[in-house]
Amino acid sequence: MLKRPELILIDLDGTLVDSVPDLAWAVDRMMTHLGRPAHGADKVRNWVGNGVERLVKRALTEDLHAEPEAALFARALPVFMDYYHQANGKYSRLFPGVEGGLAALAAQGYRLACVTNKAEAFTLPLLEALGVLGRFELVVSGDTTAHKKPHPEPLLHAARHFGIAPAQGLMVGDSMHDVEAARNAGFQVVAVSYGYNHGEDIRAAGPDAVVDSLEQIPPLLA
Repeated sequence: MLKRPELILIDLDGTLVDSVPDLAWAVDRMMTHLGRPAHGADKVRNWVGNGVERLVKRALTEDLHAEPEAALFARALPVFMDYYHQANGKYSRLFPGVEGGLAALAAQGYRLACVTNKAEAFTLPLLEALGVLGRFELVVSGDTTAHKKPHPEPLLHAARHFGIAPAQGLMVGDSMHDVEAARNAGFQVVAVSYGYNHGEDIRAAGPDAVVDSLEQIPPLLA
């Protein structure tokens, strides 16, 4: 049973935004630049969720956890970053129900923040391009704090900013790292059934609830 939170933190990639089209465009151009075959969006979709550095490593190795040769990675990353700056917000779209869900939560007086592992240089332009930046009182990006999710620091940073105890917070995300971060920080956690969890059912991570749309969250908290 969920208790009414004082603060709701919402993940970006895979929860608010389907950012795979932008990321896949940049990955494929990076691969072509390196003289390697492009991967396509279906492969890239399974690699998203742990920051762009890990995404580039996965694209180079076609493995979730492997490490590419250091010199190759050092060559590839700036190429990817250049292409991603070009694509960011151009092809991505909000998931169905996001606009309605954010509007309903705001109408019920919830304070909202976005917490993501994406760097601020990409996060703020993406939220702005998709018209939802103004919904959030705070944006905690991947370089706002010393650690990223699943470390609790980004969530605890937000709690301190709003002056609330972690137990008064709710994290909404799509991946096991969002659930782990919430547990580590002492937050309640709701997971969305879509998004990027490397093909695994998010229910296995043990969130407090699972929804198919952000529009289903307000009734859970009523």
